[in-house]
Amino acid sequence: MRACFALLIHSARRARTLLLVAAALLAAFQILLAIAAQSLQELNTFSGLTALIPDFLRQIFGSSLLTLISFRGIACLGFFHVAIIAFLVGLMIALATEPASEIETRFLDLILAHPLARCWVITRTITLLVLCVALSLGAMMLGTWVGLTWLADADLARKTLAVIPQLGMNLGLLLLCWGGIALALASIAHRRSVAAAITGLLAMTCYMTDLIAQAWKPLKPVARYSPFHYYNSLNLITGSTGSTHDIFILACIAATGFLLAYLFFQFRDL
Repeated sequence: MRACFALLIHSARRARTLLLVAAALLAAFQILLAIAAQSLQELNTFSGLTALIPDFLRQIFGSSLLTLISFRGIACLGFFHVAIIAFLVGLMIALATEPASEIETRFLDLILAHPLARCWVITRTITLLVLCVALSLGAMMLGTWVGLTWLADADLARKTLAVIPQLGMNLGLLLLCWGGIALALASIAHRRSVAAAITGLLAMTCYMTDLIAQAWKPLKPVARYSPFHYYNSLNLITGSTGSTHDIFILACIAATGFLLAYLFFQFRDL
């Protein structure tokens, strides 16, 4: 147990600058979104933007598009913005593929030269992933709370903050899903770049499949196999759908990835 803790501290030290800078930027971004949402609300801009939406876009995207062009939609934008999600998924992939890097650099030989079971290497990485998710989403939630409490109307702030914990939980599980998938691939790969590239391509494919399926109905059965399909952020903002089923699916995917990582790493040839 002490050796596992030492490994965790070593990994955290190597990633601390990236994690702290990322957390600060995410918090600042959420504060800026709160400022933007309040400015648009004061100028009464949302109704004008809604009127400009063509009818065919309303039919394709339904109420989701209208949800985006609202105070809550703008204030919570960081929780479903493509760039933010891509960055966080990439960060999870980078951290989860550390075991493959240790194999590639032969650093794992030095680790296992000590009386340390292989499972602790995977446990270290899972713990680091959970801490990364907690830090990143905690910073986003804090930034949203500071921005809304400081600038926004009290009633609007209260209604928006009510959906933030659910958004954070669902996004956190989505990130752990991709962390689990990346870790499972890293536990059988000999090169970090291979595991990271495969996971990145898989994530991009799943995201594009889920995005296109929203407009092209024949692709919807395939989109059900994408973890992104179970992160319905806009529906969570409106409270129009329960998240229990989606949370369960995301938790199962993450747990399966972590379990496979334990099994693959335990019996692989090092």
